[in-house]
Amino acid sequence: MNIENQIIEYLKDNKESSSTTILKGIDSEKSLATLKRILTNLINEKIIEPVGKGKATKYRLSQYFKLFEKIDIETYYAKEIDEREIKETFDISLIQNLLTKTDLLLQSENEKLYNLQRKYSNNISELTKNEYNKELERLAIDLSWKSSQIEGNTYSLLETERLLKEKEFAKGKQKEEATMLLNHKETLDFIIDNPDYLFPLTISKIEDIHSILIKDLGIDRNIRKRRVGISGTNYKPLDNEFQIKEALTSVCELINGKNNVFEQALLALILISYIQPFSDGNKRTARIVSNAILINRRFCPISFRTVDSIDYKKAMLLFYEQNNVTVFKQIFIEQFEFAVKTYF
Repeated sequence: MNIENQIIEYLKDNKESSSTTILKGIDSEKSLATLKRILTNLINEKIIEPVGKGKATKYRLSQYFKLFEKIDIETYYAKEIDEREIKETFDISLIQNLLTKTDLLLQSENEKLYNLQRKYSNNISELTKNEYNKELERLAIDLSWKSSQIEGNTYSLLETERLLKEKEFAKGKQKEEATMLLNHKETLDFIIDNPDYLFPLTISKIEDIHSILIKDLGIDRNIRKRRVGISGTNYKPLDNEFQIKEALTSVCELINGKNNVFEQALLALILISYIQPFSDGNKRTARIVSNAILINRRFCPISFRTVDSIDYKKAMLLFYEQNNVTVFKQIFIEQFEFAVKTYF
């Protein structure tokens, strides 16, 4: 293991350490002066950041590094909830500072996504309006099914198709499950019919989307005024209505200020879920808003049809607990590729 990786591994276990302490803690015969040059290089690469000044300076892993660190998800979740060392509270600086000056997508990832988008544009240019609408309807059904399944809905894809096309309710299923699916399809239809409605993105427009999604489900509308818990994690979202509104306003400003459509869609998908602004229906709202961004710019929407529900939740929880985007970003890229190749 080279000295740079030794330093990174050491700082994972020793959060803030001086250069002298780091030198003693790693397996290296380098001099302190050499180590300090290496630490300066790591600062320039945004991997670590200094804390304090002069002789009191200590070093820690940067937010930037943590955002993109490669994490083996199976190893991570081999630990039980209380064994995982996590960020238990919401971090507003992530939105207001780091993400405002950071590109989530690498150049190679952007090239792949934009090449796929060009393929999508070429494909739909050869479709009649009726053919395009049929494919869009198929994707909307798949998205309604998968988005609801991620939230625990037990309707199969075939049962969902019958419900949404023929209003045929599945036997042995709860009424709320059908309502969830019907609401989802209604929300998508609204977005498709009004592609520019959400933009520029605002809290009130996100609330409007959420209201359609949760209609007749006994879920409170608008920004929540009480605490909410998330199963499977010790991460605690904000519990103050005014702080939630501040955070969501910052997300809207962040997304509106970005030029990259894919980054806008990815940010909406992750950050609305991270804030948990509503008492329920947050991830569903995030998936709709993310797709609305794509649809508004005439980009291919995403159904998430082939993502495993557990894998989706694990990737999302990883962002909650570590503010790490790598696993969820990969899901986003894979699902965009699937949508382009499958529907159009």
